[in-house]
Amino acid sequence: MSGPGFSHDLRQRQTQSLVLAPQLRQSLKILQVAAMDLRTEIQEELQNNPTLEELPSESVSLEDGSSSHDETADPESGAESSESDEMDFSKEFEILGKLDEDWRDYMSQVGGAQPHTSEDAERRQHFLDSLVIVASLQEHLMNQAELSGLSSDAHAALRYLVGSIDDRGFLTQSPADAALQADLPLSSMQEAVAALRTFDPPGIGSQSLEECLLAQLANHNRGSSLAARIVRDHFDLLARRRIPELARKLGAAQDDIQAAIEEIGKLDPAPGRRFSEDTNRVVEPDVTIVKDEGEWKIVLNSDYIPRLRISNTYRELIAKGTLSKSEREYLRERMRSGKFLIDSIEQRQRTIERISREILKAQIDFFEHGVSQLKPLTMTQIADIVGVHETTVSRAIANKYVKTPHGVFAIKYFFTTGYQSDAGASVSNTSVKELITDLVAMEDRSAPLSDQVIVTRLHEKGLSIARRTVAKYREELGILPSNLRRDYT
Repeated sequence: MSGPGFSHDLRQRQTQSLVLAPQLRQSLKILQVAAMDLRTEIQEELQNNPTLEELPSESVSLEDGSSSHDETADPESGAESSESDEMDFSKEFEILGKLDEDWRDYMSQVGGAQPHTSEDAERRQHFLDSLVIVASLQEHLMNQAELSGLSSDAHAALRYLVGSIDDRGFLTQSPADAALQADLPLSSMQEAVAALRTFDPPGIGSQSLEECLLAQLANHNRGSSLAARIVRDHFDLLARRRIPELARKLGAAQDDIQAAIEEIGKLDPAPGRRFSEDTNRVVEPDVTIVKDEGEWKIVLNSDYIPRLRISNTYRELIAKGTLSKSEREYLRERMRSGKFLIDSIEQRQRTIERISREILKAQIDFFEHGVSQLKPLTMTQIADIVGVHETTVSRAIANKYVKTPHGVFAIKYFFTTGYQSDAGASVSNTSVKELITDLVAMEDRSAPLSDQVIVTRLHEKGLSIARRTVAKYREELGILPSNLRRDYT
C-alpha cells in the first residue's frame, strides 16, 4: 500500500499515538500491575488530581455484572450540554485499544525500528518475568553481601558473580574468566567466590554438582563423613550406584554405603531453584473462582483498589460559570484525566474478569478435579475468544494470582503446552508431570522405574512421549534417575 493517502494515514496514526501516549502508558500500567500495587498508582493520581475523590473500598463480584466503580457519572454533569458531549470518552478509549497494533504497523512501514510483533512482545514479557525470578535470588544473596565486609573490588566482583550464576545457583565461569570478563583483579574475584560459597543456601556458588553436595555436607559438619568421601573420591561410582564396588574401595559395609547414598539423596542438587518463586512474598489473589451451590462464580478482589469518582464540588464550579477560561480549561483537563483513570480501572477489571471466565471454561476439568486434568491452553486462544490482542492477555495476567479450590496459582499457570492422547484428548505438560510424579511415588524402590519404563506406562495411558522428554520432566521435578532411587536393602 502506498500513495499520499497512505502517508497521511500514517501521520494521523502517529499523531494519535503521540497525543494519547501518556494515557496509553497509564492504561497499560494499570492493566499490568497486581491489585495491591495498583493502589499505590491510584494514590499518586489522587494527590496530583484535585478533581478526583475516593469512596470507601469494597470487594465486588462481576458475576452479576455489578461494577466496582459505579459512581462515576459524567465528570461535568450539571454543566452545559456541550461540555458533557466533550466528555464522551468511548471513542478515545476505542482508539487506545487499537494503538498498540497501529503503532507496530506504522513503525514497520516508516522504518527506523524493527516491527513490534506478538512474538517480540511474548519474548519481552518472558524476559521481564525472568528478571523477577533472578532478582529474588540476587536480592537474597546481595543482602548477605552487604554484611560480608569485602573490599570495594571484591564487592564489585561479588555483584558480578551474583548476576551471572545460573538457575541452579552454580557459577558458570572460572574465577579467572570472570575476572577477565568483569575487568577486575583475579585476587578480588577469588575473594568474592570464597565469600559467595559461605552464603545461604549452602552449595550456592559451586561450579559442579560435586562441589555443591560437598558444601552442603560440610555445612552439616559432615565434611569427613563416608557420604563426603563417596562424593569427593568416587562420584562416578555414585552416579552409577555401584554399591558393591564402593564398599570394596572404601572398606565399608554395603549397608553403610546404602545409608551414605541415602544421605546424599537428601541434599539439594540445585539450591538456586528454590528461588524460582519468591516464597517470602505475600500473594493476594486478584481473582477467586469458587463453586457456590453447584455454580462456578468469579469474584474479583477490589479490596486494594480505591473506588473513585469526579468531585461534585468541581462540577458545580464549572456549572456556575464564574471561573476564568484558564481555570475552566485546567479543571476540564483534570476531569478528563480522572475520567480516563476511572475508565482504565474499570476496563482492567472487566478484562481480567473476561479472561478468568474463559480460563474457567477452558480448564473446567482442572477446577472440578485438580491439576491432573489441566489442558493445553495458549494466550492466543483466549485472546481470540475475548476479542483482544494476545499481548493484552499477557499484560492482564502478569503478576496476577487466582484462588481456586485446589490452591492459589499464578494465572499464567493455566497457559501451558501439551500433548494429544491416542484417544484425541488434550493433556497439558503439567498434567504429564503429575502422572510421572505419581508413577515414581508408587514404584517399588528395589526396582525403580527407568525413564523408558515410564514412557511405556504413559503410553499405556494413551500418551506417546519421547524418553528424553520424560527425562527432562523428571529433572525439572527434582526426581533422581532410577539408579539413584534404588534401595538395595
